[in-house]
Amino acid sequence: MPITQLLENNAAKFSDRTALVEINPEVTEMRRVTWKEYELIEQSSEETYRREITWSVFNEKANRCANLLMSRGIKKGDKVGILLMNGLEWLPIYFGILKTGALAVPLNYRYTSSEIKYCLDLADTNAIIFGPEFIGRMEEIAEDIPKVKLIFYVGDNCPTFAENYLHLAANHSSTAPEVELTDEDDAAIYFSSGTTGFPKAILHNHESLMHSARVEQKHHGQTEDDVFLCIPPLYHTGAKMHWFGSLISGSKAVLLKGVKPKTIMKAVSDEKCTIVWLLVPWAQDILDAIDRGEINLSEYETSQWRLMHIGAQPVPPSLIKRWKAVFPNHQYDTNYGLSESIGPGCVHLGVENIHKVGAIGIPGYGWEVRIVDENRNTVKKGEVGELAVKGPGVMKCYYKNPEATAEVLGDGWLFTGDMAQEDEDGFIYLVDRKKDVIISGGENIYPVQIEDFLRSNTKIKDVAVIGLPDHRLGEITAAIIEIKPEMECTEAEIEEFCKALPRYKRPHKIIFADVPRNPTGKIEKPKLRKIYCGESLVAAQIKG
Repeated sequence: MPITQLLENNAAKFSDRTALVEINPEVTEMRRVTWKEYELIEQSSEETYRREITWSVFNEKANRCANLLMSRGIKKGDKVGILLMNGLEWLPIYFGILKTGALAVPLNYRYTSSEIKYCLDLADTNAIIFGPEFIGRMEEIAEDIPKVKLIFYVGDNCPTFAENYLHLAANHSSTAPEVELTDEDDAAIYFSSGTTGFPKAILHNHESLMHSARVEQKHHGQTEDDVFLCIPPLYHTGAKMHWFGSLISGSKAVLLKGVKPKTIMKAVSDEKCTIVWLLVPWAQDILDAIDRGEINLSEYETSQWRLMHIGAQPVPPSLIKRWKAVFPNHQYDTNYGLSESIGPGCVHLGVENIHKVGAIGIPGYGWEVRIVDENRNTVKKGEVGELAVKGPGVMKCYYKNPEATAEVLGDGWLFTGDMAQEDEDGFIYLVDRKKDVIISGGENIYPVQIEDFLRSNTKIKDVAVIGLPDHRLGEITAAIIEIKPEMECTEAEIEEFCKALPRYKRPHKIIFADVPRNPTGKIEKPKLRKIYCGESLVAAQIKG
């Protein structure tokens, strides 16, 4: 069944129930909403901007989008880019594209104009729908993207090089277009994070998307009464595929713009959220704000909050121990996945396995997992190897890149590039990215293990460990450490703390600085290497 059928089902079954809520605490004045079917919650200029739509309106908006695109020549197999910040328009546009039989092509909102052009060209994009935050970037390339025949703008004050999407869509039919879709039809192109160079275009079909929805509900048990708080960007598979749990259950989701602890807690309380997906830094910030007395839990309604889960990065066990001490009734899960495996869930811990915090878990619903050596033979339990996954959510290919596809796909298996090991109980632990392993004096050092250890220090907010070139050992370890704002810490303190590590794992270099992360929570290690791996810096600063 194509993923669009779930939206049709919800519109019929839950017609007048709220599907999506948008909250933007940074906006205190109402702007005009030109789609009359939106329910706009009128508030004073000192209150938070909030609006919502029902499942029936959601579906109508998707149909209007589809009919507009088809009236302008978009057909099955075409590609339509989405360059929008999170908001009520995002998902109806996504599903409108799918209803035409075209492929949705979500774009990272941090892309520069040249990166936007690169991705549009790579995906053979025929049209793009963009928002006001991107006018400048789109204007730079509007005349240099010849394959893109249609440029639609979502917002007020439409630029001259684009067409007013909201106005045009409102004047098209809200009836579903008659386009036959199957599980095998191509559905979307996502882009890799680009942390190792230019992004690759990842092609998925409708079966992949549907499997992701089933996995999410199977793992987290969403019902029509749940309320999911969605904070990360919808262009990424992580946020979207966790939201698919709301789609398959017909339940409400809240799109929150902002990651401040008070903002998150207020949204949980006001909207009666039951499920919240956090990144590690956000969870740490909430706990730290509680510890400092900036958040008084008695001022918030949290009794309905049943599940906190984390993905996109290794989770330090110390963080979850702190979380459970504050929120003892919460279920907890961690989810592992890649855009190539249609986002989270091919491996997950499981809410019943909190005693194994630190592991990424066991194979997800409908997934198989292996850990293999350099020849792709399965290693023995306890040995480190590359994690490989197999299931209905594996991508079809890297679009127009058969060489890169052949490197990671074989016999239905996706070779993830992540190094992992399995314990005696069958739980998988992520050791590190294959490309991030540091080889120092012939010894393999896995940065994630050192990062997890350092995060157990109560003064440390975040940490990244990278390899720096060394003429004698080949590489040495450097720890970039971000200290909590209210704390003070010295290099000598960190060195003393690290004496609990084996000598070869102790960082040779300690750097106090911010740890950059991309919007999906992954540490931007290429950026750190670029900053700290210059020969002059290494020569001047590395301790022998």
